[in-house]
Amino acid sequence: MSKINVLPKQVAELIAAGEVVERPSSVIKELVENSIDAGSTLITVEIKNGGVTFMRVTDNGCGIAREDVTVAFKRHATSKVSTADDLNSIATLGFRGEALAAISSVSRIDMLTKRKSDEVGTAYSSEGGSEVTVNDAGCPDGTTIIVRDLFFNTPARMKFLKKDIAEGNSVAAVLDHIALSHPEISVRFIRDGKQVFSTPGDGKLISAIYSVCGREFASSLIPVEGELQGIKVSGFTCKPTACRPKRNAQFVFLNGRYVRSGTVAAALEAAYKNMAMVGRYPAAVLHLTVPYGAVDINVHPAKTEVRFSDERRIFDCVMFSIKNALAQGDSRPEMTLKKGSGSIRMTADEYRQSVLPGIEKAKSGPLGNYTKMLAEQSKRAVVLGQNKVSGYSREVPVVKEPANETKQSLFPWKEMAADENKEEIEISVPKTQLPEVKYTVKEVVDSTPVEKNEPTVKADSEATVSSADTTGVDLDIDIEYIGEAFATYIIVRKGDSLYLIDKHAAHERILFNKLKSEAESHPQILLSPELVNLPKDEYTVVADNLELLEKAGFEIDDYGDGAVLVRSVPGVLAGEGVGNLVSELAANLSEKCTVEIERLERIYETVSCRSAIKAGNLSSREELVELAKLVLGSKEIMYCPHGRPVAIELSKREIEKQFGRIQ
Repeated sequence: MSKINVLPKQVAELIAAGEVVERPSSVIKELVENSIDAGSTLITVEIKNGGVTFMRVTDNGCGIAREDVTVAFKRHATSKVSTADDLNSIATLGFRGEALAAISSVSRIDMLTKRKSDEVGTAYSSEGGSEVTVNDAGCPDGTTIIVRDLFFNTPARMKFLKKDIAEGNSVAAVLDHIALSHPEISVRFIRDGKQVFSTPGDGKLISAIYSVCGREFASSLIPVEGELQGIKVSGFTCKPTACRPKRNAQFVFLNGRYVRSGTVAAALEAAYKNMAMVGRYPAAVLHLTVPYGAVDINVHPAKTEVRFSDERRIFDCVMFSIKNALAQGDSRPEMTLKKGSGSIRMTADEYRQSVLPGIEKAKSGPLGNYTKMLAEQSKRAVVLGQNKVSGYSREVPVVKEPANETKQSLFPWKEMAADENKEEIEISVPKTQLPEVKYTVKEVVDSTPVEKNEPTVKADSEATVSSADTTGVDLDIDIEYIGEAFATYIIVRKGDSLYLIDKHAAHERILFNKLKSEAESHPQILLSPELVNLPKDEYTVVADNLELLEKAGFEIDDYGDGAVLVRSVPGVLAGEGVGNLVSELAANLSEKCTVEIERLERIYETVSCRSAIKAGNLSSREELVELAKLVLGSKEIMYCPHGRPVAIELSKREIEKQFGRIQ
């Protein structure tokens, strides 16, 4: 074994620098955090070439006294910790006293600093950790630190740096976190001579979000405010329709410090369950205030990972605060229309100037040409008045729907109206140079339901729509039924807005809420039990969850050898075949989930999706109106269990903007 030697101070500092200085962004993070701890209200950061060759951080903080400047560049020199007990209640960002020493050991660094009470400032320079000069300097109050040629004396570490654009993006991400964590500080970022963003520093979080993340992101947010047993949550979270395919828009700050927390991320996703689409994640900017003694922030060298003394309390506070915010601040998505490329707007004078030359030319020609033009205009008006277009009359062939088309009831507990066999058939006149004209012909079609071979459920003919959970639903709202598009979307008017309602998504959510709210299930016995053979993995899942399935309204017996016998299903599945239902349930239950209530909700999701009205199915006007009232009369019916929006709003103002009535 070789002899053990004590490393020289310069070599030891090069090794220690790696604990703090990994890349330019870690330098910026340490310097800006020091500026914040110095009480700055204005911080300007400038970088060139991704920060590798040049970084400058300027603040208007308290400054550093002349006698403390050289001490600040020594290892473990800090003004924030003096005893071991201080580590249990750290309220500042930087506290270990390694930043300046580590940065100076691998770069060329210059500092200008001045306190408000000092007549002159101090200029300090060092290279590779060795002090060069300390002189008087004229400078404004605060501190300016310039870092040049990072890793100039450690070329091996220079190889691990990425391209300038990647390093610059990493610096930008750090400053995004700083600006969002301290909206009371004006943060300005300059990159290669161009200003990237500048926050106003007015103390309003939404102002910082607007400056850093942009208008579109800020407009999709709703405020969050909550408190639980000494833990406070504030900030903003996105509407379920604005969820993103990745978690990179989740900004969590703990006592003013950006952190990554699996507990908070899990609480966010739990709050959006059955509201956000599968595979999409909420965006949020959340500030957590936790007693300093209840969190350990010195777990990771970068201090971005923390450990809570009570993870469950953090989870509950975040989840219920987000749920409350969504219940109060969420609204139905509003449709915005883009003006078509062929749309032209002109004033009355412009119109006259474009039309009059043609009329004058016709007048100046032979009288016959002018008379012919007027006659053509009159003829065209007569044709339109007779509902004829270019020789095509209104008498068009009547098309009948296939006789075996079946209707599916929105509510299996509601009797169908006697006149439901009336169908509307849309006929289009061939296109001409004039706008397309459409006619609606009503024809009575003999629709005879086709008998299914699969076992069905006894329908409860005496139940009514009131069986649905109408708690908190205003069924007396004033709506105007306009029609149904593509046998999928209900069109209604409420106030000064039109609403397009996806009847499948709406009915699915109603059934899902009904299943969750019922104290006990109401199974329907199959006319004849059905034996279902399953693959071994699905059979194991079903056999392990028989009691849970029974709570949801299924009566299933283990038949052995990969088969189960289905005797009854939930009542909302009235009239539905159960051939593939059990296999689908097994697939959903096989996903990793240990909490019983979540597994039960997955069963409800499958049942409600299978039993809800399908897009393209025919429905009566009365049922569609009642469905629309259930949707628009309750804020509980906003999204289907898979997170898709149930209804979209199109305001009168948006329509008038498209027609040029308003600006």
